[in-house]
Amino acid sequence: MADDRFSFKEMCAAFDVTPRTLRYYEYIELLQPDREGRSRYYGPRERARMKLILRGRKFGFQLEDIRQWLLIYEHEGTEAQMRAWIELADGQLKELDEQRRQLDEARDELRGLRDSVAGELGD
Repeated sequence: MADDRFSFKEMCAAFDVTPRTLRYYEYIELLQPDREGRSRYYGPRERARMKLILRGRKFGFQLEDIRQWLLIYEHEGTEAQMRAWIELADGQLKELDEQRRQLDEARDELRGLRDSVAGELGD
């Protein structure tokens, strides 16, 4: 095994994901590790893809959007991928802004109700 590759177990530990998650990412073709018998090994390319996948998940992107974005890089190159990323990011920013607006509204309503009940109790 080359020194720059991670085993399945090392990959799970390095990215703090469950084996089930890692297998699922392989199943939906987000990751394509090298296989030697029953063992899987993840090189620099797969680790870089995993970083992008986890970053995308952190920002709320759907796995299919992430998969499509990664495919653009493979088939069309870096510039096309960056353009697609900008478009995806713009859409996600709008979605996050709407979620924030809804959370702020719910928070304000809950605070008002809490204050009203506390006022009735004389607290």
